Amino acid sequence: MFPLKDNIPTARFPVVTVALIVANVVAFLLQIRAGGTIGSGPDAQDSVRWGFIPYELTNWGKQCDLVAERVVCEGQSGVSGAAESQPGTIVTIFTSMLMHGGLLHIGGNLLFLWIFGNNVEDAMGRFRYLLFYLLGGLAAVALQTAVDPGSTVPNIGASGAIAAVLGGYLVLYPRARVLTLVFLVIFFTFIQLPAILFLFIWIFQQVLFGLAGLTSGAEQSGGVAYFAHIGGFVFGALAIKLFATRVKRDYVPPPRPQPF
Repeated sequence: MFPLKDNIPTARFPVVTVALIVANVVAFLLQIRAGGTIGSGPDAQDSVRWGFIPYELTNWGKQCDLVAERVVCEGQSGVSGAAESQPGTIVTIFTSMLMHGGLLHIGGNLLFLWIFGNNVEDAMGRFRYLLFYLLGGLAAVALQTAVDPGSTVPNIGASGAIAAVLGGYLVLYPRARVLTLVFLVIFFTFIQLPAILFLFIWIFQQVLFGLAGLTSGAEQSGGVAYFAHIGGFVFGALAIKLFATRVKRDYVPPPRPQPF
């Protein structure tokens, strides 16, 4: 399922949402300039250097590096020597929110951010929204680290912070309607779904895939940090009322008159 638009107009231009989209696009273009697609070549080094690695947080002061296409970290059994100088762990928590693993990754994330972020920004104002977004990203990092504290897999992407926006939107506007592109095997269709249903399906998928990854012993199922999504979403749903001060109460349009 891909959301295309919702039915809630914004009262003000979403400056912060647009700025976040631009920042992510610029960072992605810099990634491409540095080496191309994340996962191989010089760009893989960049994902280790600028992505967030849970091991570095739970083993404070130890750094990780890419050696022979494998991430190795100081303090691991059988590892000697020191890693090349890397950005601080706190820095990588925030830089990782600007990095993406490909066009589909960044395209999907920014589509969700645009559709749901503009209304959440409208409900809380620009500064509060930016703070909410960044705290959502921190919550995503916290849960992903708690689930797999020894992971040396670099975490990249804005999806944890964007998940906080989705959680906030669900609480604020559960009765909104979301025009959705739905794929049915080789066919597709467009339907309008209540926001509560769309977002419930989304978070249910994250929980299901995350638990499946734990059961199979995989650090990240399919290379996706599902628990980061869950952490951001839960934070957004729980914290939104502390940030939102201008919630639209009349966001459901009146029913259309029925002809006789």
